[in-house]
Amino acid sequence: MNLWVPVLVACVGSYLIKLAGLSLPESVLADRRVQRVTTLLPVAMLAALVAVQLVESGDGPGPYALDWRVLAGVAAGAAALVLRRGFLVVFVVAVAVTALLRLLVPV
Repeated sequence: MNLWVPVLVACVGSYLIKLAGLSLPESVLADRRVQRVTTLLPVAMLAALVAVQLVESGDGPGPYALDWRVLAGVAAGAAALVLRRGFLVVFVVAVAVTALLRLLVPV
C-alpha cells in the first residue's frame, strides 16, 4: 500500500476536525463544561505522549521496555515540579534531560 494514502487521509481528517472546531457557535464554546475540557485537554495529551515515549517496544524478552533515558527526563521534570517551577520550566527541563541523555548514550 502506498504510504501517501494514509498520510493524506490523516491530513484531511485533521483539517476537518479543525474546521468543525471553528464552525461551532459561540454558545457551545461559552459552556462551562467545554471550557473545562479544553483547559485540561493539553495536559492529558502531553501525558499520553510521555507515556508512549516511556514505554516503547523493546528487543528484550517482553513486548515492551522502559527507556531509562525518558524515565530520567520525567524524574527531572518531577524534581522541577517539586521545586514549584512553572509548567514551561518543568517541560523544558524534562525535554532537555531526555534529549541530552539520548544524545550522549545511544541505545
